[in-house]
Amino acid sequence: MEEASERYSIPLEILREYESWGLCGAVKKVMGAWQYDDTDLEHLSTIMTLHDIGFSSEEIETYMRLLLERGGSDAERLRMLDRKRNAALDEIHFRERQLEKLDYLRHELRKAAGTQTSDLERGKKL
Repeated sequence: MEEASERYSIPLEILREYESWGLCGAVKKVMGAWQYDDTDLEHLSTIMTLHDIGFSSEEIETYMRLLLERGGSDAERLRMLDRKRNAALDEIHFRERQLEKLDYLRHELRKAAGTQTSDLERGKKL
């Protein structure tokens, strides 16, 4: 497991999760070392992508079980991805509104500071 983690840059935690879910049917233990085939590596790549985009472990397990069902689970997996995408868009829009407010406050502060500087400069000239 450590060798697979190192060779493929897969965190041990993800390998342990994958194995604990019982989704790695093709994984074989040979002479005390886990052996992963190409299908396992594809699944692990998907799992890492799902982790990267913010899926919880429970959501990933559900997604992967649906993936392995192969019988009409595409629509449900697409719904899961759409929900995550919509949540990400909501977060982006929230952050955009925060930036607008920050920019407004910065603008007002600069404007006020510019007015104070102008008043000081006028005072020096008098």
